[in-house]
Amino acid sequence: MAKKNEEKRMPEEPVQEEPRQEAEKTAEPAAEKPEQQASDALRVKAEKLEEELKTLKEQHLRTLAEYDNFRKRTEREKAGIYNDATIAAICALLPVADNLDRALEQKECSAEDLRRGVEMVSKQLVDSLKKLGVEEMAGVGEEFNPDLHNAVSHIEDDTLDENVISAVFQKGYLLGDKVVRHAMVQVAN
Repeated sequence: MAKKNEEKRMPEEPVQEEPRQEAEKTAEPAAEKPEQQASDALRVKAEKLEEELKTLKEQHLRTLAEYDNFRKRTEREKAGIYNDATIAAICALLPVADNLDRALEQKECSAEDLRRGVEMVSKQLVDSLKKLGVEEMAGVGEEFNPDLHNAVSHIEDDTLDENVISAVFQKGYLLGDKVVRHAMVQVAN
C-alpha cells in the first residue's frame, strides 16, 4: 500500500507543481505587460508633447516676426502720414508766399496800393488756414478763458465787465478743439 500511495503521490506532485509554475510563468508576463504598456504610453505621450512644443515654438517665432514687421510698417506709415500732412499745409500756404514775393517785386507803388495788396495777402492767408481747419480766436469783448488765452496784462475799466478781454496783442489759433497757439490778451477788471 505504501507503494500505491507513493505511486499516487508521485504523479500528483508534478501535477500540482506544474499549474503553479504555469501560473508563475503567466503571472510574470502579465506583470510586465502593464508596466511595458505604461512605459509605452508615457513614451507616446512624451513624443506628442515634444511635437506640440515644437509646433508652439514655431508659431511663437512666426508671431514675433509678424509683430516686428507690423511695428516697422506702422512706423513707416506714421512718418508717411506726417510728411503728407506737412506737404498739404505747405501747399496751402505757398500761394500766400508767392503773393508776398510779388508785392516785394513792385518798384513803384503808392502806400494805398501797398496796403490794399497786404490786406489781400492777409485775407488769402486766413482763407488758407481755414482750409486747413485752423481758426482764429480771442476777440476784444470776449470772456477770458485761461485754457485759450494767455493774460499778459490787466487793466481797470468801468466800461467793460469783469474778466473780459480788453485788447489782443497776439491772435490765438485753434485746430478743431486743440489750441495751436494761445492768444496773448489784456484782461479788464
